[in-house]
Amino acid sequence: MPPGGPVGMRGPNRFLTEEEKKNRPKITSKLLKRIFSYLLPYWPKLLLVLAAIVLSSIFGLLPSILTGKIIDEGLIGRNFGVLVQLILLSFAVLLLSNLIGVLESYLNTWVAQHITYDMRNQMYAHLQKMSHRFFTTSKQGDVITRMTSDISGVQSVIANTLTSILSNIAVLATSVVAMYQKNWILATVGIIIVPLFVLPTKRVGKTRWTLALKSQEKNDEINQILNETLSVSGQMLVKLFTNEQPEYEKYQKANREMTRLNVKESMAGRWFRVAMNTFTSMGPMLIYLVGGLLIIKMGSTSLTVGDITVMVALLNRMYQPVNSLLNIQVDVIRSMALFTRIFDYFDMPVEVENRPYAAKPELIKGDLEFCHVGFFYDAGQPVLTDLNFCVKAGRSVAIVGPSGAGKSTIINLIPRLYDVTEGKITLDGQDIRNIDLETLRKNIGVVTQDTYLFNGTIRENLLYANANATEEQMMEACRRANIHDFIASLPKGYDTLVGNRGIKLSGGEKQRVSIARVILKDPRLLILDEATSALDS
Repeated sequence: MPPGGPVGMRGPNRFLTEEEKKNRPKITSKLLKRIFSYLLPYWPKLLLVLAAIVLSSIFGLLPSILTGKIIDEGLIGRNFGVLVQLILLSFAVLLLSNLIGVLESYLNTWVAQHITYDMRNQMYAHLQKMSHRFFTTSKQGDVITRMTSDISGVQSVIANTLTSILSNIAVLATSVVAMYQKNWILATVGIIIVPLFVLPTKRVGKTRWTLALKSQEKNDEINQILNETLSVSGQMLVKLFTNEQPEYEKYQKANREMTRLNVKESMAGRWFRVAMNTFTSMGPMLIYLVGGLLIIKMGSTSLTVGDITVMVALLNRMYQPVNSLLNIQVDVIRSMALFTRIFDYFDMPVEVENRPYAAKPELIKGDLEFCHVGFFYDAGQPVLTDLNFCVKAGRSVAIVGPSGAGKSTIINLIPRLYDVTEGKITLDGQDIRNIDLETLRKNIGVVTQDTYLFNGTIRENLLYANANATEEQMMEACRRANIHDFIASLPKGYDTLVGNRGIKLSGGEKQRVSIARVILKDPRLLILDEATSALDS
């Protein structure tokens, strides 16, 4: 049997799904250049990886070649001294090969980890610049997937796919060269028979892949039934409508079909292993047959028993690389698709950004004015039209209107979470689009309608607004928000954990902490978006 188990049985992921075939990316020189731009900073270590792969492939040949000498010169030659020397040399070569493999693995992992480190930082910085529109229209799961699974997949591409391709080519090339140096006839026989044994495995493997897909689809269907009918609300609905029997029959039918598919897939795997064991055993048998023909019938004096043994070992060494390289298209397409998904995010335009030479006023008074402001989320569906109003510094203004009238939209436009589509908003007479974003937002405090607290302590949530605030400033802000006495009554006081999104606090307590946080920021412009909706009157 070839190294690594039966040829072709590398799991269902060795074949492309119909969706992957449909959405396969177009591989262009521009895409490849962009991918290699991430590898370029690490080219010295990548060269060392390549050198380690080549050296490991060469040293990997030597134990097989030395085995031939052990048989010819040590055992058949009946020379115990040579036998011991060759065995010790084989052990030393094997040890050295493994040490080189460890070095290659370390360098490979180091490069892959640092490239994904760079990509994560770049992606996080890019996503921070995206407008509020991006986060309200994109699925949060997609954003998290790009940041985690997809970029982690890049590490696998570099650490596994890329080096695997290089390693397989190196192993295959060194094996072929070594076989032809031994005997060109046996080498040719070996090269001819390897694809004949590997190609049928792809067909059998694809059958298993198809069955596995159908089984997984049926398993998903069963999970859906369980999720709907055994949940608290679901089982109540089933009982109230007396649908226990129809639901049981639906589950039984799906379960029966999944069982049938699992049995079929298991048997396909059994026949697959039988075929593979037979095929992989036939390869060496043919080498022995042809070798015996050359020695016994044709009287070849240049070919020895040790040489035939070496040829069999080298033939087995070729199975796995040939099989992997036959599947290279799958690996390449998936790798390119991975990079394409990541680059699609990188290429999303930043809607709200600083203009060149944006102003950084040292002092902002706080005069705010909306001048003929218009805004829409979707073209043709205006939310604000020709809006005009002025708020002088030091004044308080309430904006009242029914739900959906655009009150929160007005609030989001002031710190430039969105940019106006018509007109302008000025702060101290200056268009806010001409003011540095960081400067603008540092001078604006917003208590949002949906109070959000990080999963940390009350202290950490308060200091998020002003990391340099003193203990007294923090407590004073909480007194002004009428939350200090409550916090002080807690066993851990300001070091109390609030839980995910502040779940350990009531709605009113969360709002008061949020108000205290914005007070601690001490902004020139304070905006409250229904910030007291959960407070007791």
